[in-house]
Amino acid sequence: MTRETTRQFWLEAKSFWGEAFTWRGAATPRVLPPVAVFGVIAAIVYGASRIGPYIGIPVGAHEIAGAILGLILVVRTNAGYDRWWEGRQLWGGIVNQSRNLAMIVLVYGPNDSEWRREIIRWTIAFAHVARRSLRGERQMPEVVTLLGREQAARVAGAVNMPNAVARRIGGLLREARARDGLDDSGFQGAEHQRLTLIESVGDCERILNTPLPRVYSIEIRRSIAFFLVTLTFALISKDLGWVTVLMTVLVAYAILSIDLIGSALQNPFAIHNLGALPLDDICRTIEIDLLGLLADEGRLA
Repeated sequence: MTRETTRQFWLEAKSFWGEAFTWRGAATPRVLPPVAVFGVIAAIVYGASRIGPYIGIPVGAHEIAGAILGLILVVRTNAGYDRWWEGRQLWGGIVNQSRNLAMIVLVYGPNDSEWRREIIRWTIAFAHVARRSLRGERQMPEVVTLLGREQAARVAGAVNMPNAVARRIGGLLREARARDGLDDSGFQGAEHQRLTLIESVGDCERILNTPLPRVYSIEIRRSIAFFLVTLTFALISKDLGWVTVLMTVLVAYAILSIDLIGSALQNPFAIHNLGALPLDDICRTIEIDLLGLLADEGRLA
């Protein structure tokens, strides 16, 4: 085994055990309270079976119910992941569209450094504002830095903040075209990217505003509660002793974790949700790239 292979082996082992025992970003802290409740119920049921009449039930029915419940949870988790992945694709598009718009205005736009700085800053602001809007936030310190306190306050007061920014970008493009600083092909290309940005945010809003029907979640969680409460009765028939309680807790932990993950993935934009998209990092990437294009313009001219 070479030194590099050994190093890779230990890195993979460290990554495995690190993720196996980490609390940060895990479902464990959030599911422990309901798991504890089911554990107490299991202990009470098992204790009653030890001092009272036999209350075990055949385990076969629970095996079938568990398989069906597992299938339902997988379908729900896959539906949540589809929403998460679509959100990630849309934000990948926002990154590309922002870069494309910046490239077009810098290549074909008027040779006016003030106008170029302004439209680049508004393009960067669009990403930040879209992120804040999807999270229901109106405080935007990064937009204040980019546009100034007065302009940021106007954006924050708009009914739809991303649309307000997109309209200002459109106004800057129209201004450049009117003074013959942006030809028709450049204007059409920039306008296409601007409209695509609006469409991407609109698709994100669709994901945000149309979660899976609540009745679906209610019935799944009722089924989970019924399954876990009655699971102890089924395990009593296997005569496992106090391992019955432990098995109930372990099954509850697994099922409730999957249920929580499926629920959290429905909204990939919320900052405190499990598996939330790294929108802060994505917006920071857009800002660095676009300001870098602006800075490189003079050096590469």
